[in-house]
Amino acid sequence: MRRVFLLLTALVMFSACYYPADEMTLYAVNDNFFLTADSMWLQTQEPLHNMPIDTLSDSILLYYDDPLVVAQIVVIPEDSIDSVWVKVARDQFSQGWIHQSTFLSSVVPDDPISEFIYLFSQRHLWYFVGLVFAVFIVIVLRQIRHSNFHIIFVRDISSFYPTLLTVTLSSSAILYASIQRLIPETWVMYYYHPTLNPFDLPLILCLFIASIWLLVVLIIATIDEVFSLLPIGEALLYLFSLLGVCVVCYLVFSLPVLGWVGYLLYIVFSVSFIWRYLRCFRSRYVCGKCGAKMHGKGRCTRCKTINV
Repeated sequence: MRRVFLLLTALVMFSACYYPADEMTLYAVNDNFFLTADSMWLQTQEPLHNMPIDTLSDSILLYYDDPLVVAQIVVIPEDSIDSVWVKVARDQFSQGWIHQSTFLSSVVPDDPISEFIYLFSQRHLWYFVGLVFAVFIVIVLRQIRHSNFHIIFVRDISSFYPTLLTVTLSSSAILYASIQRLIPETWVMYYYHPTLNPFDLPLILCLFIASIWLLVVLIIATIDEVFSLLPIGEALLYLFSLLGVCVVCYLVFSLPVLGWVGYLLYIVFSVSFIWRYLRCFRSRYVCGKCGAKMHGKGRCTRCKTINV
């Protein structure tokens, strides 16, 4: 266990040397953004000292989702609020100046990956919690009506893909929590300069993006496997239950406040999931009529043939 912790710490320390935590390196002139705040005021006069906006005639009001481009960056050492001013433009006639700190907190980079990160980090919790409750309500209702309902870890199917999917997603969540807790400046830099190529990134980000690609492959493989092993109705309910479990895994393992306890919990979870599948749900037989995988002798879940 100690070696695992030391290895993870070494990876984080090795990755941290790539990106300095300097806001001036996050963007440059001609970079494009979208406004995410409800509104934002721009000062039309170029700042020379600390000049707060006090009249509507000397300011421009921008609104949510307006496209913006960085036109100029200047440093005003006399400014006690923020020494860096940014000139941004919505169009040729709507241009003005704003403090860098206010600007960065009100915009999102004009990149699909950055926009997805922003939406996911801002709204995912409430959506996922509601989805978890809905999924488990469906599970409870289904269990009441049909006692033979398939659910991961409890009465799993004879495929390793769902188990591997949950373990991989938990790995992605624990990597994400590690980046947020130990080297947040690395994630901030990735947010402003995203890429889906893991080979152009620091090691820990490389592992995280690679795990995301692996998740995409596993999701496709899992859906195909579930529908090949179960009838359509049963397959949909199983996938809903699997989604609920994945959501819970993500919410738990992506919490940076867990600290080193999260790594211990992740190891226990992964080992128990894999061990239970190999012990209880691994296929040892195939149906003599259709060739479907079976946990044991009895009625085939696909063609309903009794195998003895």
